[in-house]
Order: sequence, then C-alpha cells, then structure tokens
Amino acid sequence: MKNSKKIIKELENKNVKFIRPIFVDILGRMLDFTMPINEMEDFIKEGKGFDGSSVEGFARIEESDLRFIPDIESLKILPWEYKSLDNSWREAIVFGNIYDSGKKIYEGDTRNLLKRTIEKYKDFGTLKCGAELEFFIFENDKEPIHTDKGGYFFSGKFGEIRKEAQLALKEIGIKTEFDHHEVAYSQHEIDLTYDDALKMADAIILTKYIIKKIAKNFGKHASFMPKPIAEINGNGMHLHLSLWKSGKNLFFDEKNKGLSDIAKSYIAGLIKYGKEIQAGLNQWINSYKRLVPGYEAPTYLCWGTKNRSAYIRVPEYVKGKENATRIEIRSPDPACNPYLALSLIHSAGIQGIKEGLKPPKPIEFDIFHLSDSEKRRLNIEELSPSLEKALEIFKNSKLVKETLNDHIYQKFIENKKIECEKFRMVVTDYEIKNYFSFL
Repeated sequence: MKNSKKIIKELENKNVKFIRPIFVDILGRMLDFTMPINEMEDFIKEGKGFDGSSVEGFARIEESDLRFIPDIESLKILPWEYKSLDNSWREAIVFGNIYDSGKKIYEGDTRNLLKRTIEKYKDFGTLKCGAELEFFIFENDKEPIHTDKGGYFFSGKFGEIRKEAQLALKEIGIKTEFDHHEVAYSQHEIDLTYDDALKMADAIILTKYIIKKIAKNFGKHASFMPKPIAEINGNGMHLHLSLWKSGKNLFFDEKNKGLSDIAKSYIAGLIKYGKEIQAGLNQWINSYKRLVPGYEAPTYLCWGTKNRSAYIRVPEYVKGKENATRIEIRSPDPACNPYLALSLIHSAGIQGIKEGLKPPKPIEFDIFHLSDSEKRRLNIEELSPSLEKALEIFKNSKLVKETLNDHIYQKFIENKKIECEKFRMVVTDYEIKNYFSFL
C-alpha cells in the first residue's frame, strides 16, 4: 500500500479537495460525511469519530461514539468535478470499517458482517458475484410518471443515462458488461461484471448512487423501488454466483461439462433455506408486490435453465466459457442491503454443501398453472407472500441467527416490525378507491 503522503499528493494533483467516507445503515442506505483533504493524513492513521445514535440500526444513545477507519484499498475519485462561482474541486470516496468506543469492530456494521461471512467459509472457496440492476427512470421523485413507452430491447428513451453511468463507473474501476431497456415502460438495466463478493456489494452501492445522480442531471429520477407501479414488471437484482479456489471455478464440472456437485449442493441450500433468508433479500413491504405471478419474478422455490420465473436459473454451459459457469438467484431486489443479503445467501449455499444436499429436479415449464396437488407432488414450495410472514420465518431461523450477530439480528427484526405496524395503520389508495364511495 502507498504511504499516506503519496496518496495525498496524488489526490491533490487531481484537484481532490474533499474526502467523503461512505457506509450504509442496517437497511443498506448509503450515508456519508465530508472532510477537507488536509485532514487526510490523520484520517488514514486514526479514522474519524461520529455519532452513531442517529443512524438506523446502529448504536443506542449511551453507546453512540463510533469511529470510521478507512479501507484505503477502496478509495476512488468521483468521476465529476464540482463547481461554484469561484471554485472547482473533486471529491474522493472511501469505504471503511466501523469501530466502537472500545476499539472493537462495531457489531452493527453490515459490511463487516459480509467480510466475516466470507472469511468464515474461505475453506469452501471465494464467493464471486455479478449483479443485474434494474431501475426505472421517472419524470420526478414525487410520483412514478413514465418517461417512455419502450419495451425489452426496443423503443426506450434515456439510454444515454445508462451510457453515462457506465462511463462514470469505468472511471472509478467498476466494470459493466451489458445495458438495455427492460420489459416495462421506463425500465432499464445495467449489469456489473463479476468480482469478489465484498467488492460487488460496494459496487452495487456506488452504482445506485451514480445512476441516481446522472438521472438527476437529466432532470429525471431513477428509482430502484421494487414495485413502483402495479400491474407491470418490478425491479429485480439478479445475482450471479460462483465459488473459486486456486484460480478454479468450483461450480464447473470438467467431466460432465456442466454444474459440479458443489454447485448443485449450493443450489439445494438456497432452496432449502430460501424462505428463512427471504426477509433479508426482500426487506421492504413493497418488495412483495413484485413477487407475484405473471411478471417474471420468482414466487416458487425451484430452479431451472430456461425458466426465467424460477427462483434460481442456471445459464446454459458454453464450450470455452467454463469460468462463466454460475448460478443466478433471481429473488433479490435492488432495494435490499447487499452486504446483508450476500451474507445470508452465502451462508445458505454453504450450508447446502456442508449437508451434502441435492436439489430437486429442475423445472423448465410455467408452474403458475399447476394445481396445489401437483406442486406438492413436485415438492415445490412458495416464497412468503408478505414481509410480515417472511419476517416470522426469518426470526425463527437457526441459520439466520448463526449468520448475523445478535445486534444486527435484533435491530433488523425490530426495524421491520415497526415498518409492518406502520403500514397496517395506513389507509391506502386501494381502500379509498374501492370502499369510500359506498361504505
């Protein structure tokens, strides 16, 4: 690693005048604060203290003193220049570790949770991950007004927002491999090239931030809300997963030219524990409006190669592309906390390997029209239909408790229970439309 003086000199040469430490709360929302570049040397050595009592899911008032220690390897210069009437400057951002007043890693830090989970299972291999981020571009941030009537791969507007976002991401070292208009009006997708899981979680946070900022520059609003409009497709965040060791993709079977037994057990773990981890992958009440039949979002815990409504899809093997062998979990949405979600996903998959599980037969047809008896015969289980039900299963899961520390476990459940209770007391537009005139 470069010494601090050299880092500071390089930043100053690029007109960087402010450092912005970034982290997420328990819900995955990006938080930041800013300091001038002249504080950088002390910041690298000692970090920066802040009050954690106002951060969702963080410390209580009596234990609010927290300290952010930068992970200098994650330092990136934002790909634009800020200007005022008399000044111009650039800013650098950095992820880091959060410590409590006793100089111990803070239990509420979900980024550290993912680091711990990866380290815990390193003997099984290194988790690599790619991500498909779907989002809408609306007219403003007050209501979901469409900006186009495009469809899958055609007739959309604001593709230049996708292009500018990718150029900005490239400038800060985040690789993309694909972009297109999605199925619904005003819906778009950008795919991030696979990387180590922690770097991918960081990249997801930054990608959402950059897309939102560029959309704002166009006078529009980018939304990663799972289901902002009823009766059209919602936003998913499909995650492509593989395990690696000594430069080898453990999900590829050389002999059978396809999925390895390790990959199949990982799939089986995700299916067996799918309902238990669901609240961490679909953490908002609105998430469950997306997980309904007919909109290419999974509702059943099954897998297949061609079935794009399945919980897990396995892309077809292509000769010469052995390293691309992977599984795609399709239930997460881009509004989740990626550190929390990937920790739960990896724990479930590894548990499948530890138990030597075998997945059920792949489903390659539309299962929505099957009778309940046929679903039982095929051993197909449904995902939970609401956050309230998913949270109850989450709360009682041994796997979840062993993955999360007690602080994150308790705070997440507490936060989601409050959300459910508040929603229960709200009078919705549906009720006004259907009941008000005649009751």
